[in-house]
Amino acid sequence: MRAQDKDVDHYGVGAQAMAAEERSAAIAVWAFPAFILAGAVLAFFFPEPVMPIAAYITPALIFIMFCMGLTLTIPDLKEVVRRPWPIAIGVVAQFVIMPLIAVAVARLLGLNPALSVGLLMLGSVPGGTASNVVAYLAKGDVALSVAMTSVSTLLSPLVTPIIMLTLAHAETPVDGPSIAWMLAQTVLFPVIGGLLIRFFFNSFVDRILPALPWLSILGIGVVVFPSVAKASEKLVDVGVIVFVAVVLHNLLGYILGYLSARVLKMPEPACRTTAIEVATQSAGLASGMSAKFFSPEAAIPGAIAAVWHNVAGALFAFMARKVTAASR
Repeated sequence: MRAQDKDVDHYGVGAQAMAAEERSAAIAVWAFPAFILAGAVLAFFFPEPVMPIAAYITPALIFIMFCMGLTLTIPDLKEVVRRPWPIAIGVVAQFVIMPLIAVAVARLLGLNPALSVGLLMLGSVPGGTASNVVAYLAKGDVALSVAMTSVSTLLSPLVTPIIMLTLAHAETPVDGPSIAWMLAQTVLFPVIGGLLIRFFFNSFVDRILPALPWLSILGIGVVVFPSVAKASEKLVDVGVIVFVAVVLHNLLGYILGYLSARVLKMPEPACRTTAIEVATQSAGLASGMSAKFFSPEAAIPGAIAAVWHNVAGALFAFMARKVTAASR
């Protein structure tokens, strides 16, 4: 069996179900930015009809994380025990590199406190589920990607508030306990619930796996579109600089994530996976949390990242596959 096939088996589903899920997810990676971008443009120019959707942001976050839980299996969790060292490297790198880069980029570009805390929230949330598909498309280590995403997600109710309390701008008060409880409600409990349903009703969940990426995309739209609508006036003034900040934050995440794994002499597929996991954040979660705990303006970095991270992931996967083909 080829290494790539082994990775697919570790992903936790049967070969046929996995193939259908990956085809659907691969299409979703490319379709997702187009959908979010189109919806964001509509929300920007016609904010009033979109704003009422904001009432459903929290349920949408819960639903997104529940869908993620449905994709996890017991073999995925066993991967944490089997390979704790590379998983720990990726998770620690993510929760150290991305928040520090967020602070550095905010200072470099002179972002105001609201945008700075929004970029910090983006750097402090766990990895996005799209990272697993990008790792597959980039010929990375899929099993490692799933394990890293799972661990960072389960740790986020504890780690994210600590990061925010430690690194947030002095002018921006942070309610750490409320953020922790919100993350437990919207991340931890739904993921565990999805995992349990997958365990007890595995055959049924296998049949609906191809639909999960699309359902998650709709959920992220519910989070991002009202965030754009509420901040539409501010976007006119800060849209370009925030876009630059998000791209720079993401690019440095790829570079430093890859180098952190390379310095520790991890194999190439694991280096690619670490780069993807470090750089690809749960942008919809960041946008929703920023809007709830700070301001509509603070939600802008997460809203922009919801588009850019998937574009960057698709580009990274394309380049990685080219490098693999050239090295043969």
